[in-house]
Amino acid sequence: MTKETGNHFDVIVIGGGAIGLATAYHLNKRSCKTLVLEQFNFKNQLGSSAGVSRQYRIPYPEEYMVQMALDAQPFWNELQNRTPRKLLDKVGTLWFGDPAVHSTEGNIAEAEQALKALNVPYTTLTSKEIEGKYHFKNLPDTYTGLFQADGASIDFKATIETLYEAAEKSAHITLKEESPVTDIKQVGKLFEVVTPKGTFISEKLILVPGPYIDNVINLLNFRIEATYWNMSSAYFKKTDPSMQYPTWFVFQNAIAQNGNQFYGFPGVVWDHPEYIRVAPDFVIDPLSDPDQRSLVPNSQELAYTSEWIKNHMTGLDPVPHFTSTCLIALSKIANKELLIDFAPPYVPNNKNIVVYATGWAAKFTPFLGKILTDLSLDGHSDFDITPFKLGYNFFKAI
Repeated sequence: MTKETGNHFDVIVIGGGAIGLATAYHLNKRSCKTLVLEQFNFKNQLGSSAGVSRQYRIPYPEEYMVQMALDAQPFWNELQNRTPRKLLDKVGTLWFGDPAVHSTEGNIAEAEQALKALNVPYTTLTSKEIEGKYHFKNLPDTYTGLFQADGASIDFKATIETLYEAAEKSAHITLKEESPVTDIKQVGKLFEVVTPKGTFISEKLILVPGPYIDNVINLLNFRIEATYWNMSSAYFKKTDPSMQYPTWFVFQNAIAQNGNQFYGFPGVVWDHPEYIRVAPDFVIDPLSDPDQRSLVPNSQELAYTSEWIKNHMTGLDPVPHFTSTCLIALSKIANKELLIDFAPPYVPNNKNIVVYATGWAAKFTPFLGKILTDLSLDGHSDFDITPFKLGYNFFKAI
């Protein structure tokens, strides 16, 4: 790409969280003069990049999602080579619970079918085997499970910092924080992106502002169909310091329509190593707008979590500590977790606007940056994004 000067860039990335920084990382590899705009501070705790740990896992009920997780592995290896900090702590993934339950994570039986189809090794487990091997207790005899050994805890803070440091060192990347986008004007094939810190010009945009996606795409006269979860989280002290869990998720029927599904991590050296993080994978009160978010977790969600720990986990004190929240946008369209596409055809220069929105994508961070880069620069990606496209039914004109 030809290097421009001043406020002209080859690509402007709007959103400086994990996915935005991963996109900049891959744009740098292709020598693109890139601007990354972040409305808050980089490495903030106000969006979907909040928190310290995430789960890397391969089980999914869809083969294309399993394949995406597999394809992400070499990109994690590449990023690991840039830092002495361990990005993935390989402890395995345990899915267990009621085999008939379908949740936001999928379904155990369907995940087994997808793993088999792609020859991914895993172990099936009975309720008693789950209790005996992984420290859970009082599980119904009807519960089943699977264990996949490649699952890991992601040091998400280290991942973001590694990507940020790579961007800082790059001659091709400009980082601007406290730069919310207030307008996007189109002059011919050029986009003029207006922020409090100046107006910046580019022929290509990559929009990855996480749960704040509508704040940006509304400027281009469309929006997505999403709901917003202000997800609660807490750490629980080990009563047995030697106790260790894999990453896990339990599938259960809802209690009073408020959710009854939880997930957790092992203790990790990078954050409160004497504690284990356990969180509800549901919210009692979804938000209609990201501006409604709170930094204080919902007390009832934490109470449900504590009660479940008391009844079903060993070696943990069920009193929550170090509580936090994480804001995420989720698609209202059934069976569509991630939305990856160009802007709708009625938007001028739509093929020069790449959009990523909704879903849990931390496990794909370095790979998703590659996909978005290729879409922007080449107009296509080697990874088939068809499952993430809906013929623009997920967009609405405004």
